[in-house]
Amino acid sequence: MTHDILDPVSVATAVPPARLRAVGLSVGYGDQPVVKDLDLDLVDHAITTVIGPNGCGKSTLLRSLGRLLRPAAGQVLLDGKRIDKLPTKQVATELALLPQSPIAPEGLVVRDLVARGRHPQQSWLRQWSADDERVVDETLAWTSMTELADRPIDQLSGGQRQRAWIAMALAQQTDLVLLDEPTTYLDLSHQIDVLDLARTLNRDHGRTVVMVLHDLNLAARYSDCMVAMRDGEIVASGEPAAVITPALLREVFSLDAQVIEDPVTGKPMVVPIGCVR
Repeated sequence: MTHDILDPVSVATAVPPARLRAVGLSVGYGDQPVVKDLDLDLVDHAITTVIGPNGCGKSTLLRSLGRLLRPAAGQVLLDGKRIDKLPTKQVATELALLPQSPIAPEGLVVRDLVARGRHPQQSWLRQWSADDERVVDETLAWTSMTELADRPIDQLSGGQRQRAWIAMALAQQTDLVLLDEPTTYLDLSHQIDVLDLARTLNRDHGRTVVMVLHDLNLAARYSDCMVAMRDGEIVASGEPAAVITPALLREVFSLDAQVIEDPVTGKPMVVPIGCVR
């Protein structure tokens, strides 16, 4: 069954194929399937967040969309072409992926990390240029990392370190940005900081952002579209109000909860009552 996420503004009109799609996608580790026969179209120029309980396949899906995992069946399409058949460098100029808990070489400073985001733009004919330097400087400024540019990554706080990695991904200047649990291990203020950055990336720069998040209220607040997964399959997809419902929370998370309107954004907000036994 196909689960297409439709832009609510353009439901009534013909919508061109999404730039990034999964078709009949099945992915596993060894003989154990994690994502099962999944179809998904990501809305272009929107923020889409994948939610679901631990072990449901959220990160596996994102890693597959970013070509870090090879499908056991089905395919991921980028601009209508199988992503696993495209040159690695071409993919890196169109799609940036920030995985969970990335690790930098010891002693690497922030500026050098961010500069690595420019590597896909390099070639024998095009070496490091003034334009690359400009992009790095602008990205550092945009992520509020300029003052920390010469600081080793391993000396940063969790929030600073996450902003540095996001800056590296942004320096690639891709239209598609995949963020796998970008707020993990961060306190609430730093979570908001990172998600505000993702929203600015989308609203002001027109990038398509796909995230995996655990916090349902933050996911609803920052998302245009949401995808709910359980046991490697998509249970629901659409705008937050259509996905975050008491029935879905019970089915997907075994959670008894009320859903009220967020007084700030008008988006759905989850008020837990208890676990469903």
